[in-house]
This record gives sequence, C-alpha cells and structure tokens, in this order.
Amino acid sequence: MSGRRARNDLVARLCRPVWWLLIAGMATLPVHAQDSLPEAGSAAPSAAAQATPESAGPRPFAFGYIGWDDDPRYSEARTDQRFQGEPWGRPLAGAEVALDESKFPGIAAGVKFSLDDQLVANTSAAIAAIKRMQTQGTHFVLLDLPAGTVARIADEFDDQDLTFFNVAASDDRLRGAHCRADLLHTIPSDAMRNDALAQYLVSRQWSRVLVLRGPEPADAVVARSFARSAKRFGLDIVATRDFILGNNPREREQNNPKLITSGVDYDVVYIADTQGEFSRSANFAVQHPRPVVGAAGLVAEAWHWSWNKHGARQLNNRLERKADRPMTGYDWAAWAAVKAIVAGVQRTGSTDYAALRRYILSDQIDLDGFKGFRMAFRDFNGQLGQPMLLSTGNWVVAVAPLEGFLDPKNYLNTLGMDARESACRAAFGHDS
Repeated sequence: MSGRRARNDLVARLCRPVWWLLIAGMATLPVHAQDSLPEAGSAAPSAAAQATPESAGPRPFAFGYIGWDDDPRYSEARTDQRFQGEPWGRPLAGAEVALDESKFPGIAAGVKFSLDDQLVANTSAAIAAIKRMQTQGTHFVLLDLPAGTVARIADEFDDQDLTFFNVAASDDRLRGAHCRADLLHTIPSDAMRNDALAQYLVSRQWSRVLVLRGPEPADAVVARSFARSAKRFGLDIVATRDFILGNNPREREQNNPKLITSGVDYDVVYIADTQGEFSRSANFAVQHPRPVVGAAGLVAEAWHWSWNKHGARQLNNRLERKADRPMTGYDWAAWAAVKAIVAGVQRTGSTDYAALRRYILSDQIDLDGFKGFRMAFRDFNGQLGQPMLLSTGNWVVAVAPLEGFLDPKNYLNTLGMDARESACRAAFGHDS
C-alpha cells in the first residue's frame, strides 16, 4: 500500500504544473473564446449592437389579390350546383395553399410571403386598391375578375413595375388583340380548352360535330373559339343551333335537348353554355345516342379533383382542408401564379421585381404543376403553357396534348394560339 501511495503522490506532483499552466493560459485566450457573464452593474449589449442581417428578420413579400365582393359566380345558389368546368368557390383558396407551401422555402430565402386580398365593388375601387398595394411595395397581383375588367386594369397600370396574373378569365382576346406585357395568364384560354377537346374528338374519329350555342354574348365567343379549333384539327361542324333556357312549350324546339338535336346526323354534340344550366341537362338527352362535350359531359379543365398522378393527391387534400370543398381549375390557376413567383425568389435569391420578372418569363423557369409537364409562360402572349385534363363529373378520361399531336418546339404549343396565329403584339420575352 505504501508503494501505491508513493506512486500517486509522484503523479500528483508531476501534473500540478500542467493544471496551473492551463489555468493561467485562460487569460490569454481571445475574448470570443471565453464563456463569460457581464460584470455586475455593467450594461448588457443593446439589441441594435447585437443585430445581424439574419436577426433583423425576413424580408416581407406580399402578393395582391383582387376580386368582386358580390360576385355572382360565388353565390351559394350557384356554387352549390357545382357546374362542370366552373369555379366552386373563390380561387383565393388556391393562393392561400401556395403560401402555406412556401413557408419553408421563404425561411431558407430570408423572405416572409403574405397575401393582401381585397374584395371590391367596381373597377374604380379595384384600381384604388391596387394603387394602395403599390405604395406598400407589392409588384405581383392576382386578378379574379371578368375579362373586360382585367383588360381595363392592365391598361391603367401599363409599364408601372406591376405584373398581373389572370386567374379567372379564359377569353382568347386577352391573349390576342387585348394582350398586355404586364398581364400573364395561369387560367387556360378558351382556345386551349377547345383544342384539347378537338384533339380528343379526332383521336376517337368523332369528326362530325353539332354545335349548340347559348343566348349569352360569352356563349357566342366560346362557339367561335371552338370553330377555330375544329378548323385547326379538321373537324366538320355539321350545324350550329341556338338554344334558349325555359320550359315554354311554344319554344320547345329551342329549349328541349331532344328536339334541338334532331333532323341532322352527327358524331358528337358540342355545347357552348357559360351559364351551365342547359348543358347539364343535355347529356343523355339528345336525339341520337351520342356523347356531349364542351360545357358538360366531357370538359377540358386546368384541374380536376379526381386527378391523382404526379403527386396531385397531396395538392387536392391540402386545398380541401383549406376550403372544405374539392379543388377546381380556378384554384389551381391561383396556386400556380403564387408558386411561379416563389420559385423565382428561390432560384434567383432575390426579391427584386425586375429580376423576378426576367426569371418567370425566361426558359429557365421550372414550374411543376403536378400535371407531368414542365411549364413556362409563352413569350408571345403571356399564357402559361400547360396540359389540359379532359374530365367527366368524377374522373379524368385523358390528358391533352394527346399522343400524335406534335409541335417542333413544345408539345404544349398544340393547345391554344401559337406564335404564328397570335394577334398579341405586346413585348414579352426575357428582357421585358
């Protein structure tokens, strides 16, 4: 035992100098390497003195959203009907889902995204609301408005560092003679919808088409758009007949689906009906056992709640939790508009308006819309090129462009006006 005690004493004497050297060396360590508390009575460093770019907080980035406060499209009486191809609620829900999805990308980019949604009574109030958004630094605004109002607003704010996203108006003229460089479209055009249907009819060899046209001015616009698609893909419109709503027996040859479709041979009935009332009762009620397409039966849409490929089920679930209803193409259009800008912030690392606009109009944009195609905005009319879902009430029958319909640059260009036939003369492009 005495020998062991002697060895321990020797070790203690040898180690003591080392411990004293370590303790003394603490005084020579750099200040930032020492864990120390402030001396009693000394002032703690101020928050401003400790602030860093990271601790200053994320940069705010607001999107705008403008819609009518008393929009008949979203009345309970109409949305309860759930007409095919029509909105089942405000597309604001789609934008909100996109914002929810953008929280983590925003944190990574040091940006906090938000949505300034304004429901207004008229065009003057819409313009005033957008001017207020401008003063608060907003540069990207979603428009859930009729085509005429969209065109009026785009004119009012021409060349003012504002880009508008049309998420509701499908009128071809907004992509043609009335296009504007500051107006982009995530909702498909009438031409895109009708080209998708025409491709499907050709693929099924249903070449003879009876067109039924409603009484609204918008019905005539849609019917003209289909006539263009029929000519483009070689379909034969055997007759165009006007229908009216009602049960008046003296007008039964125009309000009865069986009578109005009699006396002519056809493979399919195309219905131009923006109100949806006549078309929903026409399927299985026409004279001959033929399919109905257009406003009912088989409808071309940007989105359908039954679509479940390419991760679509997750998007559908998120929208249904947010809005307590299924997702429609209008929700998808608002979702895609927000996602395009968020992708720009991620890829460019910037919130600068000019940099973001260059990115979203460039061929570098990589927008995944859960539809299986890489999508981009067309540089000749501002329309987002995208696949179209051909759907019935509860299922997606096919996705256009269909196999065999080709384009030298991009198959998506077989849907909608191409550069050769576009009447748009606005300057888009990568440097616009």
